[in-house]
Amino acid sequence: MKNSISLLLFFITPFLFAQQNVLTAEDVAKIEYVQNAEISEDGNKIAYQLLVPKDPTQENAAASSHLYVYDRGTSSSSAYVTDYSAGNVKFRPGQNTITFTARREGDKSTSLYEIAAGGGEPQKIFEFESSVSTYDWHPKGNKVAFISQRPDESEKTSLPYEPEIYETNLSSSAVFVATLDGTEPKELAVEGHVVGVQWSPEGNRLAVNAAPSSLVDDFYTSQKIYVVDANNLNVTSEIDHKAKLGSLQWSPDGKRIAFIAGEDQHDPIDGSLFIAEATGGKPQIQQRDFQGQFHSFIWNDNKNLTYLASEGVNSIIGTLGVNGKMKTIYDNKDLSITGFSAAKNNRMALVASSAKYPNELFILNPKASGLERITTSNPWLEDKQLGKQEVITYKATDGLDIQGILIHPVNNPSGKIPLITVVHGGPEAHHDNGWLTNYSMPGQVAAGKGYAVFYPNYRGSTGRGIEFQKSSQGDPAGKEFDDIIDGIDYLIKNNNVDEDRVGVTGGSYGGYATAWMATRHTERFAAGVMSVGISNNISKWGTSDIPEEMFLVHSRKRIWDDYQFYLERSPIYYADQAKTPLLIMHGKEDTRVDPGQSFELYRHIKTRTDTPVRLVLYPGEGHGNRMSTARYDFNLRMMRWFDTYLKNGEAEVPEVILELQMN
Repeated sequence: MKNSISLLLFFITPFLFAQQNVLTAEDVAKIEYVQNAEISEDGNKIAYQLLVPKDPTQENAAASSHLYVYDRGTSSSSAYVTDYSAGNVKFRPGQNTITFTARREGDKSTSLYEIAAGGGEPQKIFEFESSVSTYDWHPKGNKVAFISQRPDESEKTSLPYEPEIYETNLSSSAVFVATLDGTEPKELAVEGHVVGVQWSPEGNRLAVNAAPSSLVDDFYTSQKIYVVDANNLNVTSEIDHKAKLGSLQWSPDGKRIAFIAGEDQHDPIDGSLFIAEATGGKPQIQQRDFQGQFHSFIWNDNKNLTYLASEGVNSIIGTLGVNGKMKTIYDNKDLSITGFSAAKNNRMALVASSAKYPNELFILNPKASGLERITTSNPWLEDKQLGKQEVITYKATDGLDIQGILIHPVNNPSGKIPLITVVHGGPEAHHDNGWLTNYSMPGQVAAGKGYAVFYPNYRGSTGRGIEFQKSSQGDPAGKEFDDIIDGIDYLIKNNNVDEDRVGVTGGSYGGYATAWMATRHTERFAAGVMSVGISNNISKWGTSDIPEEMFLVHSRKRIWDDYQFYLERSPIYYADQAKTPLLIMHGKEDTRVDPGQSFELYRHIKTRTDTPVRLVLYPGEGHGNRMSTARYDFNLRMMRWFDTYLKNGEAEVPEVILELQMN
């Protein structure tokens, strides 16, 4: 009789939740959100990109990036480009126009387009033999520096078949300057693979960041900043700093270059702020002891900058003087700010999300007391019942304070609550207190089904300063993952979580954590969904595109110096004891974590245990799914797996086939 009642409740409970207006996988598949925003110099117009997904039941394709413009005078937004994707949106200096890159039907490559700031028909203004990946306008708007692949001059075989020679004859990008008058663009004399360029304020120099090659490892570990004379196109100086490198910007007088980078080559992120003389030399770090992470910045004048940063799970906008004085000018614990742009009158365009909606466009006026929300991209979300979201802090076993975010079930049941733990990748990343639901993060979809959802920012996460983000190095799957279990124990004790119904999911390094929990700590987890994750640290080294980055900022010792250590920190080592039903999903073209990592764990569990395990491969996808149907399929399979093993532990393995049907 007990089993009959349990089975009845299993079918009744989802039915009851379905009667409520909660978020579903179909809803997630159609969410639109603001991606980037650029404000005009006078602050009267904001050009922004709206990411619009395809219908996964009709087309397996990537989302489109549409161009919209908000007019401050009319307090309205207008669609400028919606029938193809627009990228790299900028206001062209002195022209009252907006430019962007696009590849329209008939274009041989991604080209540069221009449209009047007031609207109209976009016109192609520049085309190169290879695609334009990014660009920057001369301060007068009469020249453009752009990055594109160097022409392919390699010899081709006359045979009907040509093999691929791994990591040989790599294509690379260079930076060119064009006057748009039909003359041939000129290449700057910068060696290596160029990834960024910016004109100096007076227009006589350019700052260029480049890596030795187009290898991803070189991009992460070996970029440099070069200053180039705009007349002779030769390098005049370089900034000596070896670490991960982010955005850069000239000071208004052209004497200095500020940039975001890692503290040193062992810093896992580009999250510190540096200032260097444009004549070259060693830069100076600003606020080394800042217990946060710098994301972006602008110069206000020659002595002050405005920055966007994270402090723990919160976003802040502040000012920083070259004298070291910091001042917060805006913070909101209910918003996660992902980008900002500022006009000359200090009016700012912000892109931010909250627990109730994904990224939207906001305006922050310097004299206003709060934000003005401009867009509501998904008005139907306002009618959805969402679970309460809160920030929690708990103690790790060794006494370290760990932050996390908890989404409560939409309706708290009278009994114990099943929990899904979502582990972020990196580990150099963190969850902000904003929108936490997407195709691979169950979030509010799970909350609508009666789950609590836990997002731990374990040690090694970002947003809490250099020391914290380095604190997990040399100890893979050690205290960093113990922090996650400590958080689960905290929720079991304080939030009515059912210790027998705890699930775990994550991608990349979060997939590594999922595999580790499903094998090494299998007694603690009733279900796992692993995505593009690591299962064997020894074989991963030779099959990943970032082995040197992993050594410098994570492992800190070579695998051949201690094979046994890396074997014992690999989930396959404990696969024979795995009791956690595990769904493994992986893109077949993943170069970051080779699909072989998923094959290995699947084969070990399948061969050595009777535990339910399934491997799902996504053709055409890499380190995470980009295409609409692949993302929708992932979400459905993930939630079906958790429903099966966290709501009814005696259920059979789910069917292989899915029914895809949009509302």
